[in-house]
Amino acid sequence: MSESVSVVIPCYRSARTLPMLVPRLVSVLRDLSVRYEVILVVDGGPEDTWSAAADLARQVEGVRAIHLSRNYGQHNALVAGIREAQFQVVVTMDDDLQHLPEQIPHLLATLERDHLDLVYGVPHVEEHGFLRSLASRSVKAGMSAALDIRSARKISAFRAFRTHLRDGFEGLSGPHASIDVALSWATTKVGSSQVHMSHREHGRSNYSLRLLIRHTANMVLGYSSAPLRLASYLGFLVGTLGLLLGGAVLWRFASGGTTVAGFTMIASMVALFSAAQLISIGVLGEYIGRIHGSGMGRPTYVVRERAGSSVPFEVPRQSSGAGAPAHNNP
Repeated sequence: MSESVSVVIPCYRSARTLPMLVPRLVSVLRDLSVRYEVILVVDGGPEDTWSAAADLARQVEGVRAIHLSRNYGQHNALVAGIREAQFQVVVTMDDDLQHLPEQIPHLLATLERDHLDLVYGVPHVEEHGFLRSLASRSVKAGMSAALDIRSARKISAFRAFRTHLRDGFEGLSGPHASIDVALSWATTKVGSSQVHMSHREHGRSNYSLRLLIRHTANMVLGYSSAPLRLASYLGFLVGTLGLLLGGAVLWRFASGGTTVAGFTMIASMVALFSAAQLISIGVLGEYIGRIHGSGMGRPTYVVRERAGSSVPFEVPRQSSGAGAPAHNNP
């Protein structure tokens, strides 16, 4: 088992769940007898979430909170928390109590037992609806194909990885961060562990189908040149089709099948070529726009304020015959 663990939790509209999550999490980490810290990264949103996180950071040892200046997105918030981590292993989890703190020991055990660098917690039973689950599986399949991430089908927001992997994405910047792609740059020693998931306690997921699609587009356009290759293939396909259509028209004219060029055929060919050109220009425009955005220096995140001690909590060592020292329980 790892000797020290940093737990990073991106928080958004979770004022009601954090007071339930943090005590359970701290209890699990204490039972593991490891040095630990819990980093709550509040990603903008209503002020009551920051108030709840800051209160927990002041009241509970080993907990600290970071308030970002606006809503940057879950993965950007994760980057902020991971860069703050001080211990050997980082665990990331959601703030809605779907990821059970009691399952963390399973992730850590798999990480150590199988000598891996990264372990994903894969649910025994999918907790999302049919359409959301289908979209999620499609996203993972796309990541596997377009980004060449062999472990893409195992990906989940419940992860445990060795902190030194962040050295592989030290230079990560800009507004379109993806932790899973960045982690794939640093290691291929990736595994999974089946874990139990719970239903969301309050509200509903902030990841709608529209946001999933946008996140997928950000990953594919930001970390792969596959769309440019697809645009080239599309141009080749349309060019081949145009040659075939042109050959058919010439053959009919030469064989006397027609003496007047058909307006419908010409209009169809023009529309086909125009569509291919516009698609290719659109793909190129997306890449140029991202280059322009990077050139403007848009930040991955900006920290507004912090709460809690930056000194991580040390688990007291029990001496023989002596009781355990008292903790500052929440």
